[in-house]
Amino acid sequence: MDSLEIAKTLFFDGLKYFKNLEFQAAERSFLKSLEIAPNRSSTLNNLAAVQIKLKKFEEAEINLKKVLESDEKSLDLWLNFGTLYLEKKQLAQAIIYFERCISLDPNHKLGWKLLAHVYDQNREFNKALDCFKKILESNPRDWDAVIGMGAILNDLKRYNSSIQYHQLAIEIDPNSTSGYVNMGIAFTGLKKFDLALHNYSIALDLDSSDPDIWLNKGNTLCALKRHEEAINHYDHAIQLKPDFIEAWTSKGITLNELKRYDEAIAHYDKAINLKSDCVEAWANKGITLNELKRYDEAIAHYDKAISLKPDIDWISGDLLHTKMRICHWSGLDDSLIKVSDKVIANEKVTPPFALLALIDDALLHQQSAKIYAKDKHPPNPSLGPIFKHPRSHKIRIGYFSADFKNHPVSSLTVELFELHNKSEFEIIAFSFGVDDKSPLRLRLSQVFDQFIDVSNLSDFDIAKLSRDMKVDIAIDLGGYTADSRTGIFSYRAAPIQVQYIGYLGTMGADYIDYIIADKTLIPDASQSYYSEKVVYLPNSYQANDRKRLISDKQFTKQELGLPENSFVFCCFNNNYKILPATFSSWMRILKEVEGSVLFLYAENNWAKDNLQKEAEIRGVNSSKLIFGMNIPYADYLSRYQTCDLFLDTFPYNAGTTASDALWTGLPVLTLMGQSFASRVAASLLNAIGLPELITNTQEEYESLAIELAMNPSKLAAIKLRLANNRLTYPLFDTPLFTKNLEAAYIKMFEKYLAGLERDHVI
Repeated sequence: MDSLEIAKTLFFDGLKYFKNLEFQAAERSFLKSLEIAPNRSSTLNNLAAVQIKLKKFEEAEINLKKVLESDEKSLDLWLNFGTLYLEKKQLAQAIIYFERCISLDPNHKLGWKLLAHVYDQNREFNKALDCFKKILESNPRDWDAVIGMGAILNDLKRYNSSIQYHQLAIEIDPNSTSGYVNMGIAFTGLKKFDLALHNYSIALDLDSSDPDIWLNKGNTLCALKRHEEAINHYDHAIQLKPDFIEAWTSKGITLNELKRYDEAIAHYDKAINLKSDCVEAWANKGITLNELKRYDEAIAHYDKAISLKPDIDWISGDLLHTKMRICHWSGLDDSLIKVSDKVIANEKVTPPFALLALIDDALLHQQSAKIYAKDKHPPNPSLGPIFKHPRSHKIRIGYFSADFKNHPVSSLTVELFELHNKSEFEIIAFSFGVDDKSPLRLRLSQVFDQFIDVSNLSDFDIAKLSRDMKVDIAIDLGGYTADSRTGIFSYRAAPIQVQYIGYLGTMGADYIDYIIADKTLIPDASQSYYSEKVVYLPNSYQANDRKRLISDKQFTKQELGLPENSFVFCCFNNNYKILPATFSSWMRILKEVEGSVLFLYAENNWAKDNLQKEAEIRGVNSSKLIFGMNIPYADYLSRYQTCDLFLDTFPYNAGTTASDALWTGLPVLTLMGQSFASRVAASLLNAIGLPELITNTQEEYESLAIELAMNPSKLAAIKLRLANNRLTYPLFDTPLFTKNLEAAYIKMFEKYLAGLERDHVI
């Protein structure tokens, strides 16, 4: 055999090894062939292709440049150059080389396919679609192009179109898992989880060794709240691929939902150990640490996630809110500007709840809510339309909440539920929160016609259950607060859907028909800032419980750490509601009122320390800040009676705390703004006949606080009027409130039965 024959034999050996994925053996054969027949372009091209597989990028580039010197029209040359730069993540260069290949052969299928892949990597999805369309022009049943089209359409969230392509891919090759997997992804995107599971199950029947399928099916099971099954699937994925970062992270997310926080953290740590720049693990570990109130660690993890991916969805808002929980105000102004600009630009920067306490801007609140609703809870037609059923004897009201426990929402609403007219209304509780075994939970469980624990059901199943029970009006008591389940309403759980009391702003979702408010909260001129139609109650929107007991315990100032002869301003609002501007206002008030102190609630020691530091910065001795401990509710109410004046926060007012203060006889001074959250205390004060405690500017707020502290007779007159009005004005007239709310329910329902468009209800 002559030398050329030997070179040829070595070349074909190399091809054989290459085909069998034995890349090192292939490289050796091609190198030996080149020793005999140097500069042969076909050998150099294949050697370069093998070296790209072996990540020997410099050697590959040298060999391709040798080919370029002699054969610049070689299609393999330009494909290999493109693949080289694709592997090096130099996508712009890769595009140039794949386009060069296609210019030499406009029908080169692999060239179009690889170009599509680069565009996909570069998130130029429409260009990727155009590449696949070019292939399909000549062969509409080309499997690679069909499956590629479907995958790109998934990336574009055009799920219905994606499904059509994947159905065709399955028709072409019924035994390929890709079609079923991508179909599952599309159905998951449409929140048609049962169909997604069906396709993932078929894919697993075809190939149970693919960890990605186990992961995808696990994620779908998690979305259906089938948490233990999800965990089993993640475990299968990890068993098949022990370094599967996504599976470790997803299992952590599921464990977090189960409130198995320590286990969740261990799984995030595993993902981070495997990949130190795993953004999802850093961000989700931050979320879990936040749940554990380990706020300093949560902040560090959020910061790390944002440093790795500045545009990560929602985490900037979570970070800002967590900093507010510990009164960490450094850089707040710049952060607010950035967050506001991103909300205006329609970016997924902050959950809506965080924004309510930061900015008094109802339009910005609405925009934030719309972004969140569209991304997290878009309308879902899976259950089909609701057909009108004949009116039954009673109107069925479903109350949906995670907070049927010792929680402010329930402490306000429990007597409302007790007083509902059971001859005209059937009331049903759909509870998806924890049972805290509290007396309030027991009381709640006994007042409904049915109290149903749906915590283990998916949003779909809860909505279906509500429909099956023929609920006429579904009331969301949570909105965008902790553990809420907005997804239930995206399926339309009832013909009429209403949001009430838990969330102080618009939901930004067309499927929420009404928001319950009053004329103080939402003046006529502000209606455009709400996606819902407004149900106006005649007095205040807030329900109240007249059965809340004030302890007989008479606290002394000494017991509470308050100076004996001091004037006690107080605010027991959550720390995240305290903005620097409000705190500065309080400090100016303390400076003006000799012998005054400020009695505050501190959720954590970081907040306490930071507020003390901020007081010193503003020239106020930190000893003038007194912090109250958590105590039993009846004692907490009694403690208000040692205080002289409640100073409200802005722009997120006191709600339950303002009601508590007024119930105990303590006047509340508020600053009223433009947004729902900034007008809550004003609503309460109007309903109890004390409108003079509502101010409209920071200066007016400070001036009145100082005047009341320095004019004992004026303050005493207000306290006397509050005592006289407490049980004679509407705020605490729960039977009257219940009748007004029921009248509104009847108007909503009659409007629906008459086929009228939803409109504001007065």
